[in-house]
Amino acid sequence: MSDNSVITKASQNFLPLVSVVIPIYNGETDLPDLLDCLLLQTYPQDKVEYLLVDNNSSDRTFSILQTATEKFSNLLPLTENNIQSSYAARNAGIKGANGEIIAFTDADCRPQPQWLNKLIQPFVNPEVAIVAGEITALPGNSLLEKFADKQETLSQKHTLANKFCPYGQTANLAIRRNIFNISGLFRPYLTTGGDADICWRILKQNLGKLEFAPDAIVEHRHRLTITELASQWRRYGRSNLYLHELHGVELAREMKNKDYSYILLRWLLKEVPKQTVKNIIGKSSFVDLVNTPLSLFTGRERSKGQRDAKLPENAKMIEWL
Repeated sequence: MSDNSVITKASQNFLPLVSVVIPIYNGETDLPDLLDCLLLQTYPQDKVEYLLVDNNSSDRTFSILQTATEKFSNLLPLTENNIQSSYAARNAGIKGANGEIIAFTDADCRPQPQWLNKLIQPFVNPEVAIVAGEITALPGNSLLEKFADKQETLSQKHTLANKFCPYGQTANLAIRRNIFNISGLFRPYLTTGGDADICWRILKQNLGKLEFAPDAIVEHRHRLTITELASQWRRYGRSNLYLHELHGVELAREMKNKDYSYILLRWLLKEVPKQTVKNIIGKSSFVDLVNTPLSLFTGRERSKGQRDAKLPENAKMIEWL
C-alpha cells in the first residue's frame, strides 16, 4: 500500500468530536439558510456540536436559535451580551465547547455539505494546529458583487500569502482546542484583525503548523451597496493599523492625490477605449471596464480606515480559558 493510500485511509477513519462556533449579531435573515447548511453537513452528526452565540442582537436571533433546538439535538444557543465583538462571542463558544477541534464560520456564510469533512482531515497530522478552508462567493448579479468576485476579495489565498505571516480568516477556520490553553483565546475587545492575531500568536509560539484545505468550502455573500463596500475596506484598513500596533505589521502606503489622478487619467485614455472595444465584441464585461476606478475607491477607503484607526487599550487584552 502506498504512503498516499495510508494517509487517505487514516483521514477517513479520523473523526474527532468537532465544535462549530458561530458568532451572530442581528442574524435572523441569515439563520434559516445557515441552519439548513449545518443540517446538510456530511460529517457524522454525533461527532459535531454547533455553538451559535448571539452577540447582543436586537432582533429575533436568540428566539430563532432556541426554536431550532427542536430540530437540532446538537445545537447549543449561547449569548455574549457584555462585550459587543464577534471575538468575545467566539470566546464564549470556545469556553462552552467539548470538541477536540474548534471550527469557525460566520452567520452570513454558507458552509457546503463536505465542509467539515474536508476541514478536519488535515488534523490527522498531529503537527497541524490550524486549518484554513477556502471562501468563495455566493452567486450574485450586481456590479459590486461581480467586481468583488473578479478580485476574489474573500479568498484565503490573500491571507495565506500575507508577507508578514500567513493566517486564515475566521469565516472558515479550525484550531485544535488544546492550543488555546497555551496561546490564549481571541482578544475580546478587538473588533477586527482577530483572526490574524490568533493565528500569528499560535505560529510564533511554534505550537503547530497551518494547513490549507482548498476543498473545505464556505460561500460568503459579497457587499451589495457602495456604502457596505466602503465599510468593508475601511475595516480592512483598521485591521492593518491594529495589527501594526500588536505585531509590528508594516502599514500600507498611502497614495497621494496625484497618484489617483494619474491612474484615473491613464484609465480614461488607455483602458476605457480598449475595454469598450472588447465589450462590443463580447470579450470583456462592464466589470472589466470599471475595475480600475472601483479598485481605487476600495484602496482609498482602506487608507482612510488605517489613517483614522486607533487601537483601544483594552483591545490588547487576551482572554484565557
